[in-house]
This record gives sequence, structure tokens and C-alpha cells, in this order.
Amino acid sequence: MTSNTLIIVGADKGGVGKTTVSRTLLDYLAACDVPARAFDTEWPRGTLKRFHSDQTEVVDITLVPDQMKILDSIRSTNKSTLVDVRAGQLSPTLQFFENIGFLEALKRAEVKLVLLHVLGPSISSLREIEEISSFVPDAEYFMVKNFINDSAFFNWDEGLYASYFSKSSPAAEIKIPKLNEMAYEQVESAAIPLASFIANKGLSRDSDFSFVLRGYVRHWLASVWAEYDRVNLNGLLRSGQSAPRAQNFGSFSELAVRNAPAAEPVTA
Repeated sequence: MTSNTLIIVGADKGGVGKTTVSRTLLDYLAACDVPARAFDTEWPRGTLKRFHSDQTEVVDITLVPDQMKILDSIRSTNKSTLVDVRAGQLSPTLQFFENIGFLEALKRAEVKLVLLHVLGPSISSLREIEEISSFVPDAEYFMVKNFINDSAFFNWDEGLYASYFSKSSPAAEIKIPKLNEMAYEQVESAAIPLASFIANKGLSRDSDFSFVLRGYVRHWLASVWAEYDRVNLNGLLRSGQSAPRAQNFGSFSELAVRNAPAAEPVTA
């Protein structure tokens, strides 16, 4: 595992589920035994930190000292660095990377950037694709379709669909299926990692979460991790090392696996 890998999760449009994607990533990396640290740019309170408090620091991405805190330490850490960029700050952050020469360092293979650009099913969200992708021709760029509702990302209109997604044809797509609303609400209120919720364990004491809702979350998270495996995300982070698939969820029984309700299907 190299120590110069930066993972950016972001979007300029708000309400597309960036932090949810970051949460699935941190649990995925842990399951794959990839050490990771995280920076939450929802200053001052943070959102990601609610769920991964032990490995997340809240920073203000617009301030030079916090920018230094993230970038100057990339080579000195043995962990991947994940940054959950607050809404509206992805383009300015990439512009800042360009201004200080970080994107040039990508070309020289001195650092590695993995960008997960989270898209919502709206025209305003899709309009970001051309601008964001133009910043990072040397990054590993993924367009993340987050199915936060029953929308099909306009794939029923071939011309409209192609007008956005053909602009970044080399980019890989990751599909995040919709999670059952009640399961989402309980795992949100639990304020713990997704894997801990599935295992029915809180941070300070054992919890008693719904068996059924844990089943929904388990099935959904497995689908998300399968997408990460499909695009070889773990292999990219390991820079050519052997990349094991994410492991099973520890103490959550195999009976739960067999009987867990199916996540709502992706319709795109």
C-alpha cells in the first residue's frame, strides 16, 4: 500500500449523498485491511465524523493551514487519505489543486488521486460532469450514480443521457442502489459505522437494532462493495499489490445473510 494516495469524494450539487458514499468507502477499506484516515470538510461540526469519529478530523478546506494539514502529510502517512468535500467546494478544491501544482504531481506519478464524483438524478448535478472531469485527466475518475430516489438518471431519453455521460466516456461508473428509507433512517440515527450497525454493536455499548433493518443495510452495503470490487477500487489503492475482496461482516450470522430482505433494485 502506498502512502501517497488521496481519495476525494465530492460534488458541487448538495443533497446527492456524498457522506453516505464516504461511509461505505471507509467500511470497505477496513474490510479490505487498507488503513485509512479521513478529513471531513463540513466545518465546523462535521457530518462524516459523526459516524467515524476515531479516524476523521474536521477541517475547513478553504483555509491554508487545513489544506496543508491534508496535503503535506500524504507522503508521511502509511494510510490512504479520504476527503469528504462539502457541497459546492469540489470545483474550487480541484482549482486549488491545479494552482499549487498538485495536478502536475499526478502527471509525474508522485501522488495518486482517486476522485469519486457523486451525482444525483438531476440536470444541475449532471451538468458538473464536463467541468469536473476536465480538471483530472490524470486521476482515477469515477462517476458515482447515487440512486437516492427512484429516478433513472434520464436513461429513458437516449439523447439527453448521452449528452452528459458521453462527455466523460473514459470514466468508470459506479452505481449506488437506493437503500430502504426506514433502514436509512435507523442507520443514520445510530451515528456509527455501517458495519457496526450491521453487527448490532454501538460505539460504547451493545445496541438493539432491528434485525430486519440490519438485513436491508447488509444487503445494500454488499451491493455497494460489489461495485467497488467491479471497478477494482481496492487494487487501484494498493498500486498493483494483491487486492482481496471485502470480507464478510464478522458477527452478523449467515442466517441473516440468507434471510435478509433484498435492497430495492437499481432501475437504470
